[in-house]
Amino acid sequence: PNAAWKRTETPHISPLLHFLFPRSPGSTPTPSAEVMASAQLKYLSLGVLVFQTTSLVLTMRYSRTLAEEGPRYLASSAVVVAELLKILACLGLVFKDHSYSVRGLSTVLRQEIFHKPMETLKLAIPSGIYTLQNNLLYVALSNLDAATYQVTYQLKILTTALFSVSMLGRRLGLYQWLSLLVLMCGVALVQWPVDPPGGAEKERPAVGSPFVGLLAVLVACCSSGFAGVYFEKILKESKQSVWVRNIQLGFFGLVFGLFGMSLYDGERVREHGMFQGYNSITWTVVSLQALGGLVIAAVIKYADNILKGFATSLSIILSTLISYVWLQDFEPTSVFFLGAVLVILATFLYGYENKLVSNPSRA
Repeated sequence: PNAAWKRTETPHISPLLHFLFPRSPGSTPTPSAEVMASAQLKYLSLGVLVFQTTSLVLTMRYSRTLAEEGPRYLASSAVVVAELLKILACLGLVFKDHSYSVRGLSTVLRQEIFHKPMETLKLAIPSGIYTLQNNLLYVALSNLDAATYQVTYQLKILTTALFSVSMLGRRLGLYQWLSLLVLMCGVALVQWPVDPPGGAEKERPAVGSPFVGLLAVLVACCSSGFAGVYFEKILKESKQSVWVRNIQLGFFGLVFGLFGMSLYDGERVREHGMFQGYNSITWTVVSLQALGGLVIAAVIKYADNILKGFATSLSIILSTLISYVWLQDFEPTSVFFLGAVLVILATFLYGYENKLVSNPSRA
């Protein structure tokens, strides 16, 4: 019975988290030690998610509004570099998973990618959509403050739920439908036009167009929902490692990113180079964006929806405070706070229903 319990209940530690928490050779952990390690990994992954989400939004907004001499860095270039870093990170994780064997790494890449061209080509669709989405996020944060962007971007919960119903045949419970209604009301309040007191709008430097930023967020939410559900469907139909899948996504993302950069910014690249305007802030943004996919993979595996909703809510609160205090491009209003509270409530409601009725996902 003890052996059977270990086989069915012991959580599987992913290569990324094995790398962070190496186990001494020959050691056989007890069930209580495994449970404790799993809890530590759960909260660590959530903490990293809060840090990555909050810092990415704030540094991206800061980098797109910072007054500087010379040409500003190209968003299309940043997307390409982020995809390249993600590929390198996933290659390193697969390399680590195969005991640092170059032959093992090449065998996996050959068997799982090159010998299965149709399986690999399936990733071209979500990869192209993710590349579009990543470019849209730069457009959104060039036109919206970090707090408004963070709250509005939670509409991806709505789009993901609708695509899950239509593409995967899922059924939503009462709490989930209620949470989607609350979510829409909250986002509507956040976007509700309010005249700032005392002519504060005139004193604040205008950067970009709020309408363009809102449109970019809405398109990004739709693309995020479709690509996420499509990717989940592919994962359920195959037994490939999530890191191998991310390498495939990154490869197509790199190709699509290079094509988009040459199409829209080709003249500027030829004039000033691909890395024009890059500085320490830019490299921070690129690194955080590359880290995002790896963190999400860990959170999906180790954290339930309640804790993920808590991490999202904490990220919204931190983004709002730092956007107001540090970036000084956001003036909070009572209508915004009411909308933000409704959005946070919606994330908890949606996760609460999932925890009650859903089965664990293989992703």
